[in-house]
Amino acid sequence: MDAASTVTESALRRALARARDGKALDQDEATTLLHARGPHLDRLLEYASRTRDAGLQAAGRPGIITYSRKVFIPLTRLCRDRCGYCTFATVPHRLDAPYLSPDEVLEIARQGAALGCKEALFTLGDRPEDRWRQAREWLDAHGYDDTLSYVRAMAIRVLEETGLLPHLNPGVLTWRDFQRLKPVAPSMGMMLETTATRLFSERGGPHYGSPDKDPAVRLRVLEDAGRSNVPFTTGILIGIGETPAERVDAIFAIRRTMREYGAIQEVIVQNFRAKPDTKMRDTPDAELAELAATIAVTRLVLGPKARIQAPPNLIGDQYALMLRAGIDDWGGVSPLTPDHVNPERPWPQIDELAAKTAEQGFTLRERLTIYPEYVERGEPWLDPRLSAHVAALADPETGLAREDAVPEGRPWQEPDGGFLEAAGRTDLHVEIDTTGRTSDRRDDFDEVYGDWDALRDRVRAPQRFDADVKAALAHAERDPAGLSDTEALALLHADGPELEALAELADGLRRDAVGDDVTYVVTRNINFTNVCYTGCRFCAFAQRRTDADAYTLSLEQVGQRVEQAWEAGATEICMQGGIHPDLPGTAYFDLAREVKRRAPGIHLHSYSPMEVVNGAARTDMSIRDWLQAAKEAGVDSLPGTAAEILDDDVRWVLTKGKLPAATWVEVITTAHELGIPTTSTMMYGHVDTPAHWVAHIRLLRSIQERTGGFTEFVLLPFVHHNSPIYLAGLARPGPTARENRAVHALARILLHGAIDNIQCSWVKLGDDLCAQVLQGGVNDLGGTLMEETISRMAGSDNGSFKTITSLEEIAARAGRRARQRTTTYGTPSPERQEAARRTDGVGHFAQAARNRGRLDLPLVT
Repeated sequence: MDAASTVTESALRRALARARDGKALDQDEATTLLHARGPHLDRLLEYASRTRDAGLQAAGRPGIITYSRKVFIPLTRLCRDRCGYCTFATVPHRLDAPYLSPDEVLEIARQGAALGCKEALFTLGDRPEDRWRQAREWLDAHGYDDTLSYVRAMAIRVLEETGLLPHLNPGVLTWRDFQRLKPVAPSMGMMLETTATRLFSERGGPHYGSPDKDPAVRLRVLEDAGRSNVPFTTGILIGIGETPAERVDAIFAIRRTMREYGAIQEVIVQNFRAKPDTKMRDTPDAELAELAATIAVTRLVLGPKARIQAPPNLIGDQYALMLRAGIDDWGGVSPLTPDHVNPERPWPQIDELAAKTAEQGFTLRERLTIYPEYVERGEPWLDPRLSAHVAALADPETGLAREDAVPEGRPWQEPDGGFLEAAGRTDLHVEIDTTGRTSDRRDDFDEVYGDWDALRDRVRAPQRFDADVKAALAHAERDPAGLSDTEALALLHADGPELEALAELADGLRRDAVGDDVTYVVTRNINFTNVCYTGCRFCAFAQRRTDADAYTLSLEQVGQRVEQAWEAGATEICMQGGIHPDLPGTAYFDLAREVKRRAPGIHLHSYSPMEVVNGAARTDMSIRDWLQAAKEAGVDSLPGTAAEILDDDVRWVLTKGKLPAATWVEVITTAHELGIPTTSTMMYGHVDTPAHWVAHIRLLRSIQERTGGFTEFVLLPFVHHNSPIYLAGLARPGPTARENRAVHALARILLHGAIDNIQCSWVKLGDDLCAQVLQGGVNDLGGTLMEETISRMAGSDNGSFKTITSLEEIAARAGRRARQRTTTYGTPSPERQEAARRTDGVGHFAQAARNRGRLDLPLVT
């Protein structure tokens, strides 16, 4: 390692003293410690060992060093990247076939199971079909859309036919890829390697010409693993040309992701070993003292809870040195297959590894591919389809591997799927207005959403804005759609007379676009479950299956609600639910068919883009194919919810595991291409800024100009009272009344000529504010709802349904007439209008409220 001469003796002593005292190291101090040698290195290793030992003690396994008994399945050695040190990747003419066949995969797995292995490590090159024609042709011939589809299929075969647990290393994965693969593998991994961009971007660098080695791309993979609750292995590769400071930067980058999401189950510190027939064959190997110093620094930076590994086949006979440096895991060791990435370095025998470990006073214990901490936590880290496979091999006391466990194949999923049974608080839609929720937060509040303190660094306060509102108003009057972003922001700061002028301008545009009628739809919300493990930090609706307020409706109960809605004169069912871990991807189709069976003439407005992606992932269908199947099952339109703010910098604070903005856009535009209309929404007033509102609205306009598929734009102010992100102190308490008026008006202006219908939410705004925004560009009040639970769980006190009479009164306050509409803004049949009038648009809910003597809850009159 170069630059040792720049580190002074006094700097080393100071950094060592901070490490000795257990103080947090900054990046400069960590970089200094990488240079420790001789007595300084001995002290560094002592402090790192002490930190490791404290972590093992806290984890309940003092003195235990772990390893995983595995087989190595090199599914394909083709890769689209060109790394300068890799001998694993090769070219098609050197292979008998581009991919291992299913029989070859299963033969390796069966042999491994016979030798007591419990892990099947799938290693392969990144997306070879993008580079190699032979790979694309093989996939096409065997019926796979891409390499990851083949990975998924083989993981299922291994689970079902051998019982080995797949650990997937397919390279760079997207958020969508994690959704596809999580149900078939308890853990996954990808080495970060380095954050030194120059090693990727500069000609001659080890990663030059390798698109998947861009550090920004690889860091995003680590974050997406965390967002998807996937136990993930990563690490650094030292000695490939990075500087000490760049090496430390990679360690700190891993720490940031580890703290924010909690998904990094292990960190590998691997030393570069030169290989013949590679561009880096003459590069010196990283010295083992350098490796030990790096492991020790990694341990001190990541802390006692981190699990840190050094591959035992790359360290010569220096087992003791690595244990002194602070490792607590030897990684995967195979009694059968070679290390295909380092084939010249054979694995040690497991008995030898145990003896070397014991010489240093430790006990070697086998673990599973998923670390004990995640085994014990279960959901959301372990998909329920894998629970039985893991439980068959895990020690229930420790979460480690059962030494006597013999892997046996078992079904990966029930053959017939089927809908869920009713469970939990199925009357919550009624009781939310009387009994209320059990508590303001879930019991796992402190861990399910990630590290709140780490998240604070992502939150940005709104900047001061000096607005020329009058000039912006003048421009808006001349050319509403031609406003600049700066002018739009100025209008969002309007107050007093300028706010009244803004509202008047927006209302004139509303009158030109849709006339004076205030519209509403007679609809029933059906939220078929609130069990969800996505981890949205704003959501007070989602519950674990064991929480007191959790519920799931049966198919029969959903059907009964549909019949009640039809009898009440409804023209629409709006149906959404949590991402229940047990819900088969086909259950969404079952629900749609049940709705249409009970009321063939009703419009089914159902499934947010998040639910679409979930259904597609669970059925291994493309988004297009899944949407087409949903349409055939009875879905007529999609709610454009799950949008929140379509800016990932905001989304990754607001939500932990929800779909990225680009995926939301893909779902919506694909639906439009298939002739499925959608709404569009924006939830605002939390950790966002007015600039985000402007960008979000402009993005929706651009989509509408391409597809024409939006029926309306719905503004959803943040309801803060029981929202986790507000309770944690990161979000503000929703938008002010002035902001609500301004953003509704601005939406009308910016969307003029594109989206005609602007809707306000009476659930979130209340009657008075709804009446005000109706005088400032809004033309629609949404629906009667009959069963609004989501906002009520968040703390809204505006009731869970609205009568037609109440909606008409709101419109009258604004000096307008209310008119019933259909979902797509047509006119309902006389029969539907008459049926709705008989029950005031809410059916049996009105009578139930009168029986309770509570016309104010949920009736607001």
